[in-house]
Amino acid sequence: MGNEMDVILVEKMSNGSLRTMEERRWGMNMVAALEHVNYIVVGGKEYETIEGRLNVDTGKLELLLVQIRNE
Repeated sequence: MGNEMDVILVEKMSNGSLRTMEERRWGMNMVAALEHVNYIVVGGKEYETIEGRLNVDTGKLELLLVQIRNE
C-alpha cells in the first residue's frame, strides 16, 4: 500500500440526489484521521461525513457528505 489514496467526495443533496464534489489524493495520515472526525471542511463549507466506502475495483475511498447549514 502506498503513502497516498484517491478520495472521492460525494455530497448528498437535500432532494436525495448525489453530486460528486471532487476527487483528490490524500496522504495516509489524512485517511487515518477519518477514524476520529465526524465533520470536515471543504472549500470553506462544513460537511458531516455520513459514510465511507472503499471501492476495491478502483482503489478509491468514497466519502458521502451532507452540508451543515448554519442558519
